[in-house]
Amino acid sequence: MKKIYLSAALLAMAFMLSYCHTAKKAAAAPAAAPLTFEANVAPIVQASCAPCHVPSKGGNKEALDVYANAKKDIDDIIRRIELAPDARGFMPMRHPKLSDADIAVFKQWKADGLIEK
Repeated sequence: MKKIYLSAALLAMAFMLSYCHTAKKAAAAPAAAPLTFEANVAPIVQASCAPCHVPSKGGNKEALDVYANAKKDIDDIIRRIELAPDARGFMPMRHPKLSDADIAVFKQWKADGLIEK
């Protein structure tokens, strides 16, 4: 009978220690700040979508350096930047494919709620 109580007590202690350890880890991990258009998306647009989609650089297409336009077209933007470079509709046209990290910024910006500033 003592073995059962001892085993139960050890099992309960092990459970409590593992739970406390997991809770401390979760509390210690800082939450990532949500991405914003101004800080995260606009610099990529300026660097990779100009001159076509940046009017101040001579672009004649829809201005994607404007928050409202990028927000409105985010699904199409993501679809097009994920295409293979030889696919119809690929962007940025006549330029190298955006890096996976840059594409992830657009996706995360959408997931974070399309925050402007």
